[in-house]
Amino acid sequence: MEKLKLDEQDIINSICLFSANNKRMNPEDIEVELEYDDEKYGFSAEIYFAGRNQILSHRDMIEAMRYYIEHQLGGNPYAGIEFVLDDEEGIIAYINQ
Repeated sequence: MEKLKLDEQDIINSICLFSANNKRMNPEDIEVELEYDDEKYGFSAEIYFAGRNQILSHRDMIEAMRYYIEHQLGGNPYAGIEFVLDDEEGIIAYINQ
């Protein structure tokens, strides 16, 4: 099975689009900081919008990726998604096609 690799910017874009859709905002009004904590939360993201912030869990990030895969890439939103912490590229995602 072939895997599609998405870089940090793709992950950030997916979170911006997903969050903007849920909050009825423009994607460019949302800022995202990706995070990884191997002791507690694993992969997560913090979003900033309208003077507020919110933490997205790993599960929320998966939902954002599914939204992105379906609406931006035209792919199967229920394909397997795996986040990886790469020493050189940061947080990346592999999508099973």
